[in-house]
Amino acid sequence: MLGCLYVHCRSETTSQDKGLRKVTRPPAPSPRSCASRLCSVLAEKERRVKANDREHNDRFPYADNRIKTSKYNAFTFLPVNLFEQFQRVANAYFVILLILQLIPEISSLSWFTTIVPLGLVLAITAVKDATDDYFRHRSDQQVNNRQSQVLIRGSVQNEKWMNVRVGDIIKLENNQFVAADLLLLCSSEPYGLCYVETADLDGETNLKVRQAPNVTSDLGDVSRLTDFDGEVICEPPNNKLDKFTGTLHWRDNEYSLDNEKMLLRGCVLRNTEWCFGMVIFAGLQTKLMQNCGKTKFKRTSLDKLMNTLVLWIFAFLVCMGVILAIGNSIWESWIGRRFEVFLPWGESRSSAVLSGFLTFWSYVIILNTVVPISLYVSVEVLRLSHSLFINWDQKMFCGRTDTPAEARTTTLNEELGQVEFIFSDKTGTLTQNIMAFSKCSIDGQTYGDIYDEFDQRVEITEKTACVDFSFNPLCDRGFKFHDSSLVEATKREDPAVQEFFRLLALCHTVMPEEKSEGDLVYQAQSPDEGALVTAARNFGFVFRARTPETVTLWEMGRAVTYQLLAILDFNNVRKRMSVIVKNPEGHIKLYCKGADTLIFDRLDPSCSRLMNETSEHLSEFAGEGLRTLALACKDIDEEYYEAWAERLRCGSTAIEDREEQLAVLYEEIEQGMKLLGATAIEDKLQEGVPETIARLNLADIKIWVLTGDKLETAMNIGYSCNMLRDDMNEVFVVSGQTRLEVQQQLRSAKEHIVGLSRVSSPGDIEKSDAFADDSVFEEAIIAEYALVINGHSLAHALEPQLEHILLDLACLCKTVICCRVTPLQKAQVVELVRRHRGAVTLAVGDGANDVSMIKTAHIGVGISGQEGMQAVLASDYSFAQFRCLQRLLLVHGRWSYFRMCNFLGYFFYKNFAFTLVHFWYGFFCGFSAQTVYDQWFITLFNIVYTSLPVLAMGLFDQTLSKSYRTSVTRTVCATRACTNRASRTFSSTSAGSSCAPCRG
Repeated sequence: MLGCLYVHCRSETTSQDKGLRKVTRPPAPSPRSCASRLCSVLAEKERRVKANDREHNDRFPYADNRIKTSKYNAFTFLPVNLFEQFQRVANAYFVILLILQLIPEISSLSWFTTIVPLGLVLAITAVKDATDDYFRHRSDQQVNNRQSQVLIRGSVQNEKWMNVRVGDIIKLENNQFVAADLLLLCSSEPYGLCYVETADLDGETNLKVRQAPNVTSDLGDVSRLTDFDGEVICEPPNNKLDKFTGTLHWRDNEYSLDNEKMLLRGCVLRNTEWCFGMVIFAGLQTKLMQNCGKTKFKRTSLDKLMNTLVLWIFAFLVCMGVILAIGNSIWESWIGRRFEVFLPWGESRSSAVLSGFLTFWSYVIILNTVVPISLYVSVEVLRLSHSLFINWDQKMFCGRTDTPAEARTTTLNEELGQVEFIFSDKTGTLTQNIMAFSKCSIDGQTYGDIYDEFDQRVEITEKTACVDFSFNPLCDRGFKFHDSSLVEATKREDPAVQEFFRLLALCHTVMPEEKSEGDLVYQAQSPDEGALVTAARNFGFVFRARTPETVTLWEMGRAVTYQLLAILDFNNVRKRMSVIVKNPEGHIKLYCKGADTLIFDRLDPSCSRLMNETSEHLSEFAGEGLRTLALACKDIDEEYYEAWAERLRCGSTAIEDREEQLAVLYEEIEQGMKLLGATAIEDKLQEGVPETIARLNLADIKIWVLTGDKLETAMNIGYSCNMLRDDMNEVFVVSGQTRLEVQQQLRSAKEHIVGLSRVSSPGDIEKSDAFADDSVFEEAIIAEYALVINGHSLAHALEPQLEHILLDLACLCKTVICCRVTPLQKAQVVELVRRHRGAVTLAVGDGANDVSMIKTAHIGVGISGQEGMQAVLASDYSFAQFRCLQRLLLVHGRWSYFRMCNFLGYFFYKNFAFTLVHFWYGFFCGFSAQTVYDQWFITLFNIVYTSLPVLAMGLFDQTLSKSYRTSVTRTVCATRACTNRASRTFSSTSAGSSCAPCRG
């Protein structure tokens, strides 16, 4: 228990009465008690919070509700910021140089020639950091001073957010932000329901429903809430937004708590007059703040190249200093002694060797301008400007959704011009993610197609007549369906058809909102659910209302209320969702929908014939590029359910391994189901996707599609996108169930490609197998191949023993499609390419399941689509449509890359041209470390005299116009068999023979 883990260490207690605050400070804790307190924080295994009892909760080191995201304050800014800046090698180098200039024996230049440019660089960086931190301070102050209504001594009083404590009971009103992570106790809505918007938390704009525990849902009176003394035992603070495990202890009973009963900081209360909640986590321990960790810093290849070049330049500077020092020693030995009469040596130059040693340091000072002090500041200015050009690009603006392109980072712009691999999600990224119910299979019969009098399928166009749903006053006028036979089957009360649509109307998490009589609006967490519930609505099974314990449908004109017994949630592992309901006749039924492979494994053996027929229909639907789900149901005996529900209650109140226990119970009851049929939902391609993919392919950029859809659907979308074509030499499908089968399929595919390529190139027959792994060999393959692999096979292929074979084969193919993959597998595929190929990778997606892939790639791109903004929040660049990707890479990426390369070349050139004059002058002045230029000229050369030309070129130079860039392809390079990969580096940018200028 937590009481055994913590040393009871009292912090200051605060009381408030009639607006006055009285603070009582305990004696100063001893060092030993503070150490015990620190150990207590580290040892927290579970949290105990008692309502309305600050004295009890103050015994534990819980965080207060004050947040701090700023880095500095007025006292620490100067030392901390300078310490951070001097961690850069270039700044530290110039400080050492400044110290050398203060030594009269070796300095030919005044100290201000270094201190002025160094001071300007430090000042500019400090102003930038201070400005950023000022906005963080202002944001923290604004949030901490927000007003919240806290229940104190029997009355609701206004209190600042930063003074809210763990265990307090807070009142929220409509459209107010949630101040901390709260346990919902009661609300103005029936059954303790409330609605929240989580856009600031996870980016989703759909309203979420939260429900108070049944035992506290009627505590709507302030006096009753004042007497509430329940204790919550829950998990310690963590960053899992979709998970909460806890138990409420009150009146000698235990009640299970989960995430559906929590209001998290950052949410906004909507469509609810008021609600009360108990603070569980506050301040920096809330889930929102736990997710605000440091963003992983991504470095570009040019960054690494610049650091390497600076080191080489410094080495070159040392070499020049050594040469000039040796020259000084020789000159002083052979010639200098003749001038001792009127130029006598001082004590500091008593010998030629010592003179040469001191001269070395003198020339290090004089030649210091070869190391560019203002380089890093100039680079940051260019990157910021290039990011603004992306933000201002009107051709990447989506007028339909009013969404501009956004560069969420300023450090990766030039990396966009070097991308070699693109990893893309399918749904919502290549497709619109606007779902429409298209076809279905019910009891072995398909619906959705139209046939003429000769029993030939008729193509459906915009002019095709739609089904008349006027018989249903609650239908959705925007719903379109063309097969009237399904409506007729519904009207004649076909049991299979009715049970099919009853399942669609009951098994979901949609929330209805009826603005007026019959005017229904569904708030769905995913477009798939919204499309299926809308389809059931139009065919006479209208989802009308929901409470925590009931679901009300309008079935063919009559109201039917089902008792909601249990909801078996959907997740990425289960890939299915079930509900258990009791109908008005008292029969208990389980309704389940999910991925067909998982549903088929849990069917009763008597459904084998129907399963085979439905499988054929599913293959047909997937071949048309439709998204499919299988539907099944099961009758449950009441006695069995009671016993199972008791075990479910025990499992749901467990603190440890709750999810594992629930998974076992879910798996048990979802066995032996009866198949009802399958649904097929259409998700059309986004505008310009095929053209974008074609141009990126011509730019020699490999595009891999990583999707959770089934193999047939993924392949059909591949053909629609022109990633798969009928004229391809071969499409390899890897679908082995065991590791050995996957290994054999991968090896045979690779040997097929390598064998045919060697036959077509007789001169290469004698080459070894190692040649097949060379990038030059990949470029030499003229034939086009494609690889399609499912998630089960991919799990084996990603094992250490097979990952090299998978990568070799995939890189030999023009197109790679991975289907039925999990979010983790998406990230693993990206990491595989990034680790072994050394190529710049880009990942693009639109949903929460793409976040891990986006964070793993060198560059992450988020599509602001129908699945919320999770991908955008984790991305480096974002826009509304996939077609913008070609402009981001082929225009802005190429411009940024070449501007930065030319800028660096010009920058180093002008510094070398300016500095080497001193080196050459040393041979004419007796290596005496005399300067050619005026000291102020040396000081201002980089930061004033030559700053604007090089910056202007880095900002506005265009090797090709943007219209030409989007129309030409890499055909020229292909015809010349250009395989020079050295164009990726800075050294080749000045060579016109490389293929980088025509890349893209």
